[in-house]
Amino acid sequence: MTVKKRILSGMRPTGPLHLGNYHGALDNWIAMQEEYECFFFIADWHALTSDYENPGNISHFVQEMMIDWLSAGLSPEKCNLFVQSSVMEHAELFLLLSMITPVPWLERNPTYKDQIIQLDNKDLSTFGFLGYPVLQAADIIMYKANGVPVGIDQVPHIEITREIARRFNYLYGNVFPEPDAILTQSSKILGLDRRKMSKSYNNAIYLSDSQEDIRTKVSTMITDPNRARRKDPGNPEICNVFEFHRLYSPPSIVDEINSQCRLAAVGCVDCKKIMSENLVNALAPIREKRKYFEERPEMVQEIIASGNQRAKAVARETMKEVRGAVRI
Repeated sequence: MTVKKRILSGMRPTGPLHLGNYHGALDNWIAMQEEYECFFFIADWHALTSDYENPGNISHFVQEMMIDWLSAGLSPEKCNLFVQSSVMEHAELFLLLSMITPVPWLERNPTYKDQIIQLDNKDLSTFGFLGYPVLQAADIIMYKANGVPVGIDQVPHIEITREIARRFNYLYGNVFPEPDAILTQSSKILGLDRRKMSKSYNNAIYLSDSQEDIRTKVSTMITDPNRARRKDPGNPEICNVFEFHRLYSPPSIVDEINSQCRLAAVGCVDCKKIMSENLVNALAPIREKRKYFEERPEMVQEIIASGNQRAKAVARETMKEVRGAVRI
């Protein structure tokens, strides 16, 4: 019998999931649950690193995120779905790892200074924000994950985890495997304004959006910036709407739009209408499943509770080893 390799990943519950989240991570997770033993968690403690002043919405978004996951296709029968803060062992391992992690490792984290600049409207001069890679390492090695699915830009985060695991093993004995970064492919998808799709930019299409919300948002999308008039030829390669066509329209429509846009045979308004209907149709199964789970909040809570218990069972065994190794 072939033993499946174990993977782990998580998302911060800072708001409803949008198409950028779906194509950037969730779609890969759904495929991976068929091949790996998967642990996927809602990282509510991580959400506090940037939203510690306004934590009130986090619990609401935990429920909403789980509904999004289930609606998109994650199955509690195929993977372990749980909430980080419900497994207190994460905090204990975070504390122990923080004792052995050199501060320069955290300060050289490539996203640390970038995030401080990008989120200049928040005070991020906290230990929690500096030390979140240690909590991230605790999340991963707690379950002795063989790998973590990430995009190429997140590989340095996994390398810090590997360094921390290596240092623990050097000091206390071989307890943790060093997890590998499993590079995943993600489709290029930008927000309505051609910037990165983000809740903070108010440019996102959400999995929970209604049909009319989707149509309205698509109608505002920026297209080829060089196509000022209807009769001007366009360039689909620099048009964000065309990228959505590639994801959500049939190949024949994609080819037709590609040709007609370059000849000014189709206008941007009509192009958006065609794409929005294909997007609405593609997201219809998710909307239907979402309605099902929204009407059954007790079922969602049961799924969370069951996932928490399975995660706790693994975490308890790991921490027995850790305490024995540290001799505390």
